[in-house]
Amino acid sequence: MEEMINAHHLCKKFKGKTAVQDISFSIGKGEIFGFLGHNGAGKTTTIRMLTGQIYPTSGYSEIAGFNSITEQDLLKPLIGVVADVQNLYERMSGIENLKLFADLFEVNTARIHELLELVHLETYSKEKVATYSNGMRQKLLIARALLHNPDVIFLDEPTRGLDPTSAKNIREVIKRLSKTGSTIFLTSHNMEEVDDLCHRVAFIKRGELIALDTPQNLKLQHGSKSIVITFVDGTKEIIATRNSEDFQSTFFKSGGKEIQTIHSQEASLEDVFIKLAGTEAAQ
Repeated sequence: MEEMINAHHLCKKFKGKTAVQDISFSIGKGEIFGFLGHNGAGKTTTIRMLTGQIYPTSGYSEIAGFNSITEQDLLKPLIGVVADVQNLYERMSGIENLKLFADLFEVNTARIHELLELVHLETYSKEKVATYSNGMRQKLLIARALLHNPDVIFLDEPTRGLDPTSAKNIREVIKRLSKTGSTIFLTSHNMEEVDDLCHRVAFIKRGELIALDTPQNLKLQHGSKSIVITFVDGTKEIIATRNSEDFQSTFFKSGGKEIQTIHSQEASLEDVFIKLAGTEAAQ
């Protein structure tokens, strides 16, 4: 698989405090890559280094073979970014915000309307951004990031503030982009969303990369399956299982009570997140 993002021993320190420590990974063309961790764990700092917004203290990164720092002029046309800050021009309308950036990338008007329709903002395109809800602003940011058909897209909490229907629409857009060859670097606190979208995920804790694999492999390696028994009297019993013998033993643990339902339950990515990253946010 052609590699589109490469991080080589990235490290970033701010006033002596380490925000990111010796991170290395590669991401292939068309891959949706989840980058997970608590607030303050180093996710945004990593994105800013990869996109050339800040210099690493040591190490380097490449996008499509171009150095993120020394070849920024070649890099910028290839990437789209939805940042953690909604940096829109509030006194301008939605369509005016897009036209401003479209002129920078020499994108035609048809592309603007195509994206406004894609994120369901066509009806509100002439209204000032100051009147937009948080979710509408987020959708406008996503449209702006896609204007120039970038090869690599960085999405920092892309569905934050969106209602379930809008969030589903954005997830479908992300899947479609991946199928057409775009590489997606995604951060999210929605573990179900990550499990649904990502081919691989990495966990970062206090600036260090602590795990990287497919969601399924991580759940198998760090989670546990269980059997949930619901009895006729309304009580439930959850029994951890590892093999068929454990499954068979559930029938002997019912204590003679009448069983209503039995179903298996596998570990979730949220379970893995809590196990690997811990329950308290990085300081």
